[in-house]
Amino acid sequence: MSMDAAPHDRSHDDLLSALEVIEEQPLAERVPAYAALHDELAKRLESGPRESAG
Repeated sequence: MSMDAAPHDRSHDDLLSALEVIEEQPLAERVPAYAALHDELAKRLESGPRESAG
C-alpha cells in the first residue's frame, strides 16, 4: 500500500465503521444519525479541492 492511499483507506474504514454503528441502532434513531453523517460528508466534499471547468 502506498502512502497516498492511506488517508483514503482510513476515511473509507471510518465511513464503514460509522455505518455499522448506525445500522445497529433502533430504526427511529437511524434517521438523525444518517442525517448527521450526510452533513459531515457534504462538508468534506465542499471543503475538498475543486477542479476548474475550463
